[in-house]
This record gives sequence, structure tokens and C-alpha cells, in this order.
Amino acid sequence: MEDEALAGETTDPDGERVVLLDAVWAEKIARDHPEIGAHLSVVLRAVSTPDHVAPDPIFADRTRYYARGAGPSQWLLVIVSYEQTPARIVSAFANRKDPKSWSA
Repeated sequence: MEDEALAGETTDPDGERVVLLDAVWAEKIARDHPEIGAHLSVVLRAVSTPDHVAPDPIFADRTRYYARGAGPSQWLLVIVSYEQTPARIVSAFANRKDPKSWSA
């Protein structure tokens, strides 16, 4: 991780450092979800000041952060892996549907 370039970094609501590797941003998120490509700052903000937080249903050491009305859709979903230090953003994408655990 020391020599890997960062696209950005932030802290989660608990103050833990969260990084977004340049390779993950360019080769996964922006490539697979081009609608997110112009929204790097929004991805980082979704982690630091989310509108909703939920555990990942598959991986115990991952958390889903949601920003409402951010980016190109109703919701921006950012998945953070706490399986290593610092924590890493591993995916982000736009979502039109409310999170299953959301209640307005």
C-alpha cells in the first residue's frame, strides 16, 4: 500500500482513515461505472458524511455507505473494506433504489 498511488482519501464517521487506490478508481470504478467518473469528490464524501450506513450482506469486514441525491442517481453506494489498514474503497456505483434497510 505504501507505494500505491491514491486517487483520494477520507475518514469514515468513526474517524478511521479510508483510502481509494488510483488503480481501483481507474481500473474498476470509473471503467465499470463510467457515470461515476466525474464524481470522485462525491464518492469520498459518501464515506465521510453518509446519509445511510449498512453492513455488507456478504463480507463481514465491509460496510456500505450511501449518499442520497449525490452523483448521477438517487443514491450513491460506496463499499469500504476494513479487511486491511487503512480501510479501502473497493467499489462505488449509482443506485436508483432505496437501500433495503432505509426508512425515510
